[in-house]
Amino acid sequence: MFRRIFFTAIVAGLLGGVGISVVHEFTTTPIILHAEEFENSGGDDAHKHSLRSGGISLIAPAHAHGPEKTADGDEAWGPGDGLERTLFTTLANILTGIGFALVLTACFALSGRPVNGQTGVLWGFAGFGIASLAPSLGLPPEVPGAMAAELAGRQMWWILCVAATAAGLWAMVFRNGAAWMIGGIAVIAVPHLIGAPQPERIGGNVPPELAAHFVAASLVTATIFWCATGWLAGTFWDRFSSSEAQEV
Repeated sequence: MFRRIFFTAIVAGLLGGVGISVVHEFTTTPIILHAEEFENSGGDDAHKHSLRSGGISLIAPAHAHGPEKTADGDEAWGPGDGLERTLFTTLANILTGIGFALVLTACFALSGRPVNGQTGVLWGFAGFGIASLAPSLGLPPEVPGAMAAELAGRQMWWILCVAATAAGLWAMVFRNGAAWMIGGIAVIAVPHLIGAPQPERIGGNVPPELAAHFVAASLVTATIFWCATGWLAGTFWDRFSSSEAQEV
């Protein structure tokens, strides 16, 4: 079982990460590069507010921000433009893909239900709703230069939102009865009733039209990633399951 989970996640995450890196080059990357032009022209004040939680947009390109500052005020290391940036982004996407594929395959095993490519897409779409769509209601993906609340607070809220959404969906899908359905909806709503941390003021150097375009592109890209990873994980899970049955 462990071998099937491990190999399914490695193959699905590798292929999904490489594939979504190609998609990024035509969706979010041009917007990010355009936003960095506004960020860099706005000075250090806009620069300080450009940090965001790495989990908000699901798969965060390595070049989603301009160069950060260290505690001493020096510029922190970051991948250079061009090939280096692309390679680091692809590596980050592959590692993220493997991590999320491990979560999916672990859920396959815990569910005890047969999974193939088609049902894997449904699992992937659920992952998108849990890790991307629900958190984006309070913390939408942010372009470089956008003002944001303190990083630790946003990360804690994101974790709370993901955990609550996952628990709520589990109650609604895997349990029967109106009480479970109502309870699941209530649990999903809790983080949004609490509210995500927000900056003291809204603004930044990036035009709002560009920021809105980035939110849409990020969510569409995340949908593609999750559905593709779910399909890949389900397909290889089913294939490795058949191989194990033949060996027995």
